Amino acid sequence: MEHLLELRKLIGHRPILMVGAAILVVDSQKRLLLMKRSDSGCWGPPGGATEPGEYVEQAAKRETLEETSLEIGEMALFGVFSGPELYYKYPNGDEVYNVTIVYLSQDWHGSVMINHEHTDFHWFAVDEIPENISPPIIPVIEQYKRAGDDNVQRSKFL
Repeated sequence: MEHLLELRKLIGHRPILMVGAAILVVDSQKRLLLMKRSDSGCWGPPGGATEPGEYVEQAAKRETLEETSLEIGEMALFGVFSGPELYYKYPNGDEVYNVTIVYLSQDWHGSVMINHEHTDFHWFAVDEIPENISPPIIPVIEQYKRAGDDNVQRSKFL
């Protein structure tokens, strides 16, 4: 995050290419953990920007720990998402084109405790996922919904 703050001092709100990582955390009942963002009120999985020189896998686990207090064990690659639909303008005016690497994990430990970036969390069954998903996460959630039972199969290999 420090890197992005320094970069924003130089370029202001202009669009940047941002590499992010997220984890679709699934519980034993095959429900997906989503959190409500404090800045937009939209739902999304834990995740965030990678730092320079950081492995994407480490960033995904670090962000999940920071945002949920959950420690992630094994995880599998769910997908890499990019393109114009991952453009996002934050409420503060910062613009990004995201490249997001998403993992799936059912191997986690701890109890969910959200940080200041979120106001709420909930475990959602696939057919209960809310409509107000954070815009750059919509393609991820759409693929997650389409995968359906395949998500269950993937989680067996985690």
